[in-house]
Amino acid sequence: MTASHFPEYCPLGVDGVLVRFARVLNDEANVKALAFRDAVRSAGLKGVIEVATSLTSVRVAFDPDVTDRVTVTAALREVVPQIDVAAAKPRGRHWTIPVSFAPEHAPQLTEAAALAGLTADQAIDQITAAELRVIAIGFAPGQAYMGMLPAQWELPRQDSLTESLPRGALITAVRQLIIWAADAPTGWRHIGQTAFEVYRPDAAKPFAFAPGDTVTFEIASGDEIDALRAEGDPDGGARCRDGSS
Repeated sequence: MTASHFPEYCPLGVDGVLVRFARVLNDEANVKALAFRDAVRSAGLKGVIEVATSLTSVRVAFDPDVTDRVTVTAALREVVPQIDVAAAKPRGRHWTIPVSFAPEHAPQLTEAAALAGLTADQAIDQITAAELRVIAIGFAPGQAYMGMLPAQWELPRQDSLTESLPRGALITAVRQLIIWAADAPTGWRHIGQTAFEVYRPDAAKPFAFAPGDTVTFEIASGDEIDALRAEGDPDGGARCRDGSS
C-alpha cells in the first residue's frame, strides 16, 4: 500500500479504534503515531479513555456508555490533519545508559556485526553514536523497542532459540535494540549487557521508558556493569534528563 492509503481506521474490539500509519515499521510512521497520540490526548475527545501507541499505529479506547465507534472515528479523522510531523520531535526524557560489549556480556556481537557487514568495533561505534527513540513498549512488561539503526541492521532471526538471556541484556532485532526485561528465551542476538531495569514492579511508575523517550548507549567495562548489577540500583548507572531541556 502507498502512503496515500494511510492512515487506516480499523475497528478493534467492542471499544476501540486502531489508527494505522503504515503496515511496515519505518521512522516516519512511528513519529506520526507518536504525534497523533499526543494530539488525541490534547483534544480531550468525549468518551475516549485510553490512547496507546505501537510501532506504527495508535489504539484509541472509548467508553461505549458515553460514545460510539462512528463518532470517535469521525473525531479522529479531524485530528489527523492537525499533527505536524516536521515539528514532532521527541519531547520525552533522554537516557544515557552504560553498556558492556565485553565478550562475556556480548556473546553474539561478532556474529551480529558480521551479518551487518561490520567488525565488532564498527558495530559498537554505530550503536553508541546513535540516538535511538523508544518506538514502542511490548512483549514483556516495560520492554522497549528502540530504533532505528541503519538499514544494514535488518538482520534475520537465529535458526534456533537461545534458552534464556539475563535481565538487562542488550538485544538487536530488525534495526532495533531492546533491553531485556526478564530472564527469558529469544530468537534474537545478545550483543551487550546493561544493569538497567526496564520493569520496576515496586515503583510508583513500573515502566522506566515511555514511547517517545530517547536513548544513547555509552561503553562501560565488564567489571563496571557487574558492579552496577551487584549494587541493585534499577537505573544501572544511567543518567536521565528531561527532553525539553
